[in-house]
Amino acid sequence: MTAVMQGVRILEVAEHTFVPAASALLADWGADVIKIEHVERGDAMRALASSGVAVVPKDVHVLMEHSNRGKRSLGLDLTSEAGREILYRLAGTCDVFLTNKLPSVRAKLRVDVDDIRAHNPKIIYVRGTGQGERGPEADRGAYDSLAFWSRAGAAVGVMRPEYGHVPVPPAPGFGDSIGAMTIAGGIMGALFHRERTGEATEVDVSLMSTGMWAMGQALALSLLLDIPWTPPPAGAPRSNPLTGNYQTKDGRWLSFTCLQAGRYWPPMCEVIRRPDLATDPRFADHAALMANSREAIAILESTFAAHPLAEWRERLAGFVGQWTVVQDTLEAAADPQSVANGYVQECTTATGIPFRLAAAPVQYGSQPAPTGRAPLFNEHGDEILAELGLDQDAVLDLKIRGVVA
Repeated sequence: MTAVMQGVRILEVAEHTFVPAASALLADWGADVIKIEHVERGDAMRALASSGVAVVPKDVHVLMEHSNRGKRSLGLDLTSEAGREILYRLAGTCDVFLTNKLPSVRAKLRVDVDDIRAHNPKIIYVRGTGQGERGPEADRGAYDSLAFWSRAGAAVGVMRPEYGHVPVPPAPGFGDSIGAMTIAGGIMGALFHRERTGEATEVDVSLMSTGMWAMGQALALSLLLDIPWTPPPAGAPRSNPLTGNYQTKDGRWLSFTCLQAGRYWPPMCEVIRRPDLATDPRFADHAALMANSREAIAILESTFAAHPLAEWRERLAGFVGQWTVVQDTLEAAADPQSVANGYVQECTTATGIPFRLAAAPVQYGSQPAPTGRAPLFNEHGDEILAELGLDQDAVLDLKIRGVVA
């Protein structure tokens, strides 16, 4: 049973990735999500032609699909009284109202919490922001590359002097997708609270707060020691030779995190076919291994560099310590663990073109949630309006007036 959100109805007034991706997750888990889009252009994400790294194919807009799968779309003019009236009527039928509009825009459009609650006192009102709902920059827009990555400490956390630049996020919508998972969890908590107490609450998640949570342990250490968090310098000595990365003969990398080095050193000696090193006085126990880590690391570096990755995969297959191959996105998708657990789902666009998406990261009932496709712009407009009781003549009139798409 993956549809744990079945029966929950969500009304979304949001664009781009951060907030829409939250309701996409809830849609994967069975929620009915009505996406309100700009009456003429739709979600601004529809027009995005490049991620900054790669051109987005026109026939399969996977960035749009990632954050809008499983929803229904209605193009609606929220600057008009008639458009707002439709929004309010929809809000009266929903459990959750979800938005990423800035406070000034919410006030202008009259879609703030009091405006929506006037039509549904029990609706859960959810705001996704850049820097938070309060403070001097509450009304300032942001993107994940700013509020999550640069402002919350993540960029500095991976920065090195030898780079000579600020590292960019590792993926489009990186902080957005993490933040969306946070919003989805917040919504589910608010629904549970309402179920238990009858109280409808507000939910606030910002990109900055999500970034600071992701950096939480580093932040805590920084505050305790009063030292900004930065990565160790390149070439800094490691005390544990079985933590870190080693390059193979063909330029690939192996990553190890064997925190109990004394325990895993003898099995590693078998892997590298140097059983003599297990009883070598320099490495005979944990304390000795730590004291002579430089020598152990040098041995491992030269040994791993002497053979290609394929050979190391075979040799390490039975190794009891914790390790992995450093993989790219295509390798991650084809990883046997990814395949076995359904971490990538098969999808089809509205025009029948197949593509694949990352699955919702939480599974229920030992099953991955099936992933739907994103709606075409206003694909469900007539259907949604009919559910409100509007007949064909009324809908036609709204279209002529430009209230609906």
